[in-house]
Amino acid sequence: MTAPTTIHLRAETKPLEARSARKHFPLIDLLRSLSANLKANIVTPGNAKELIAHGYDVRVERSKQRIFSDEEFEAVGVTLVEEGSWPKAPRSHLILGLKEIPEEPAFPLEHTHIQFAHCYKYQSGWKDVLSRFARGGGTLYDLEYLLHPTTGARVAAFGRSAGYCGAALALKKHLLGNHLFHSITPYPSASDLIADIHLSLMQAASFPRIFVMGAKGRCGRGAVQFLHDLSIPDEYITQWDIAETSAGPGPYREIVLDNDIFINCIFVPPSANAAVSPFLTLPFLIENAEKRRLSTICDVSCDYNNPQNPIPVYAQATTFEKPTVQVEGVEGLDVISIDHLPSLLPRESSEEYGKDLLPWLLKLDVRESEEVWRGAERAFREKLKELEGKEGD
Repeated sequence: MTAPTTIHLRAETKPLEARSARKHFPLIDLLRSLSANLKANIVTPGNAKELIAHGYDVRVERSKQRIFSDEEFEAVGVTLVEEGSWPKAPRSHLILGLKEIPEEPAFPLEHTHIQFAHCYKYQSGWKDVLSRFARGGGTLYDLEYLLHPTTGARVAAFGRSAGYCGAALALKKHLLGNHLFHSITPYPSASDLIADIHLSLMQAASFPRIFVMGAKGRCGRGAVQFLHDLSIPDEYITQWDIAETSAGPGPYREIVLDNDIFINCIFVPPSANAAVSPFLTLPFLIENAEKRRLSTICDVSCDYNNPQNPIPVYAQATTFEKPTVQVEGVEGLDVISIDHLPSLLPRESSEEYGKDLLPWLLKLDVRESEEVWRGAERAFREKLKELEGKEGD
């Protein structure tokens, strides 16, 4: 008799930045969010119930910070375990989380981890992250690289939610100004979020002009959806995508001179050789200081530590506690660069993402033959080889 699949939701202790085939079921550890601000989840109680119905033994670490309570998970039959217990789990368990594992202590990683690792696009510290897997013999399935074998699109993503929430915060900051825009707290629902910002919008003299870069992607569509939910007319929304940027390199005057708000939603290619023309540059902003209309940037993509960052005018992530950073040397221009934007609507974001991810979690027991998982593992193996080459130079 084969052992059932075990699912254990892991505790994420990383602070938010200011970033051989088996015939039996594997054990899966699905990790939960511990950070006080990171309340979104990959797996919901509804997902857990479905996994249990398919033979999985689901374990969830206790948490008072998670958007879903311990009691909600316990009610559907999961086993509650102590937070932070995943390092002691059997090596065969799969460890599923949302954010990266803390850099310290930097012990070798022996398990198979499923999470957003943010280390494939040469982000700062990428070698350190991957070397822990190399030393421990573990495997990484980066959630960003779970791609549909036919379309190449992500099978599940927080992109729409991130764009939606990013647009909301950009509007809120623009309408309130820095003196009132501080210490963001999550909203119970999208309707509450819309009602809050709509109130400020109705007190404004006119609609702001908004530039959405990457408007045709999942993230960009989410941003535009929020603007439409606020009933902002299309004439105030500039939507660019590949067709527009292919016409000529940046920096783009339209962003700086014609718009109040810039929302960046593009996906930066993982290859370090894939040069991305910057949409904005510091010299361009300084040169056009007197003519500049732009006052708010929301970098939903938040690729500030990527060598191909298309908005190289800032160098740090922001948080819910301190949501903006001023562009150095450019008075009156602030950047929102929060890398956990879906946590603004934690329950709805989690439910949306979990619904898309669930069909693929149900195939983890056959991941060796399932192309979505095989592709993610190939991406990991290729990066390990690249790491070995870098270390050998």
